Amino acid sequence: MAAPKITLYVDIVSPFAYIAYHVLRNSPVFAKCTTTYVPVLLGGIIQATGNTPPIRIKSKPLTRPPLALLNLLLQARLISYILNPADKDKWINVERLRWSKLLGVPITEAMPDGFPVFTLAVQRALCVVAADHPEKLAGCIDALYNTLWVKRDSSVIKPEGYVPVLETVIGKDAAIKVAEKANTAEIKQKLVSNTDRSVESGAFGLPWMECTNSKGETESFFGVDHLGQVVAFLGLDGTLGQGFKALL
Repeated sequence: MAAPKITLYVDIVSPFAYIAYHVLRNSPVFAKCTTTYVPVLLGGIIQATGNTPPIRIKSKPLTRPPLALLNLLLQARLISYILNPADKDKWINVERLRWSKLLGVPITEAMPDGFPVFTLAVQRALCVVAADHPEKLAGCIDALYNTLWVKRDSSVIKPEGYVPVLETVIGKDAAIKVAEKANTAEIKQKLVSNTDRSVESGAFGLPWMECTNSKGETESFFGVDHLGQVVAFLGLDGTLGQGFKALL
């Protein structure tokens, strides 16, 4: 039988895409899968679909119970924190920390400096790596994600920041050439076409995963919270990985 296949669209700006990437790359659950990583621009996906980034969604504040009652609930451990429902950016931060802990993914407690950051330059660089050093692409993505989402170093979005990171994987000369080629019309168009491809497949955000099982059936899945469905669709053993019992 053919090995299950996964295409994961990647932009290092998304913490949830990072969590999904880390799990697909490192969990024994997905060891039998052939996984392809495609660099895209999340901002392009959002613009093309008319979506709104969750971090920018501001809800109308709801009527809340008195503070004294909330404190009693906290003391009784009936709730674990007080959160303004209008602050979706704070909720997103709670969620990313929950999922990373559940799935055993290392991630910074605090958001990277200046987040959200504009990743156009580094995503173009990943398109170059995918074309010229495909066998090193995953290693480069590892290093970039680690720099932004573990070390909180936002300088990685610019050539002066990502070149030293890529150098640790592909060497100094190759990293410099990647930065030079990233500004060519060919690579600029490649990132656009990759992003268009993701939208055509149904993507409206990240992580977006196109999955083909051993029967040749293909379906797409969105979100870290649907990794359990990915496991079931691909016929994988979820008991092999941390946190999957809660997803299945």
